[in-house]
Amino acid sequence: MLNTNNHPYIPNTSQQANEMLKTIGVRSFNDLLSDIPEQRLYPDISLANPLSESELFNNLVTLSKENIGPEDYSYFLGAGAYRHYIPSTVKTIASRGEFLTAYTPYQPEAAQGTLQVGFEFQSMICQLTGMDLTNAGMYDGPTAFAEACLMASRITKKNTIGLLPSTDPRIVAVLQSYIKNKNLKILTIRSKEDYKQKDLACIGVQYPDFFGSISDVKSISDICKSIDALSVVHVNPISLGLLKPPGELGADIVTAEGQPLGIPMSFGGPYVGLFSCSKKYMRQMPGRIIGQTTDTNGNVAYTLTLQTREQHIRRERATSNICTSTQLMALMVSVYLATLGPEGMKRTATLCYQKAHYAADRINNLKGFEVEKQLNFFNEFIIKCPTDPDHINDALLANKIIGGLNLHPMVENGMLVCCTELNTKENIDSFVTSLEKATIG
Repeated sequence: MLNTNNHPYIPNTSQQANEMLKTIGVRSFNDLLSDIPEQRLYPDISLANPLSESELFNNLVTLSKENIGPEDYSYFLGAGAYRHYIPSTVKTIASRGEFLTAYTPYQPEAAQGTLQVGFEFQSMICQLTGMDLTNAGMYDGPTAFAEACLMASRITKKNTIGLLPSTDPRIVAVLQSYIKNKNLKILTIRSKEDYKQKDLACIGVQYPDFFGSISDVKSISDICKSIDALSVVHVNPISLGLLKPPGELGADIVTAEGQPLGIPMSFGGPYVGLFSCSKKYMRQMPGRIIGQTTDTNGNVAYTLTLQTREQHIRRERATSNICTSTQLMALMVSVYLATLGPEGMKRTATLCYQKAHYAADRINNLKGFEVEKQLNFFNEFIIKCPTDPDHINDALLANKIIGGLNLHPMVENGMLVCCTELNTKENIDSFVTSLEKATIG
C-alpha cells in the first residue's frame, strides 16, 4: 500500500494512489522501480545538512557574488544576442501570476487574456516589419528562418535555398539540420550566375547582415520576383526603428530573433522567433495565428484562427512540427514595444547607430587597426586587428571589457564589434584606449 496522506507535495490520497497502482497492475510503488538496479535506487548523494530559510538566503547571496554579468563589464559583443535596456514594466507585468503560469491556449474560451496578448504581439510585429501577417511566435530566430525556407520550398515547389555569404553561420547550421532528411539543398550565392539557378525556392538575406552591413533587400526581392522565388529576410528588430521595414522593400517572408525586444540575454535562451509573411502565403505559415472576433453577446473575443501544425491536423498535411508555446517571451516583447512606442524604438535604434559609428571612427584612427570598408552599417562592424583577436580579448577582459567576436576563419584577424544604447561615450573611449594598450603590451 502507498501512503500519501498529509504529504506536502503529493495531492492524491492513499486511496487514490492505490487505485492507480491497481489499474496499472502492480501491488506497490516499488514494483514500478523494479527495472532499476538496487544499488542505483537510493544512492548516497551526500547532501549538506538542512538550512533555515535565512541561512539558505545568505548562502545563495554569497554564491551569487561569484557570478559576473554584463552589467559588471563594458560590453561590445553582439553577433545574435544583444544587451539593451529593458524597461521595468517588462518584468513587472510578465511576473504577474496570470501571465507567468499561462502556458498555451488550448481552451480558447478560458484563455482570453493569453490570446489577447498573442493578438497584440502579432499586431505590433506586423507594424514593425511592414508585413500583412505575423504568427504567435516561434522557438527562436534561427528556427524561424529555417521554417521560412521550408515554407518557401512548399510554395514554389523548388528544392534549392539560396543564401548570401554574409549569413550568420549558426543560422545556416540550424537550417542544415532542418533539411537533413529532405530533398533540399543550400546554395551559397557568390556570383550573378547563381541567381539564375532554375530551382531556387528562395533567397535568404540578413538585414543587417552577420557582419553588420545594411543589405540591399529591395534588389534581392526584385531578383526573387524575376525568377519566381521568394525573398526571406532575417532582421535585427531593433534596426527597424531606423531602417525601412522589409515589407516596404518587397520581402515575402520576414523572420527575426525577438531577444533584443525586452528579453535578457540569459546565456542564449529562452527566446522567441518572429515570423511574418504576405497574406497570400497565410495557409503555409507554421505555428498559430490568433484572431479577433465577437462572442454571442457581441463582445470582443479572441480565438485561434489558424493552426497548421501537426498537433492539430493530420500529420501529412502539417506545415510544421513546432510543438510548444513562447507566449511568455512574446508577452515580454509586447510590453517592451508598447512601452517604447514608435518614437522610443526610433530613439533606441538611432543611439545604437550613432554610438557604433563613433566607436568605429575612433578605432579606425588607432595604429594597426582598420575598420572594414563597408557601404554602411547599423550597430555592428568589423575591425581588422594587428594580432589575434583572442589575445586582444584576453587583455580587454582583464580591464573588465568584453570585446567583440573573433571572426576566424571568415576574416583573418577580424573582430566583430557591437554597440547598443547602453554603451556610454566613456566606456567606448575606455574600449578604444584598452585596444591600443593591448597591442602595445
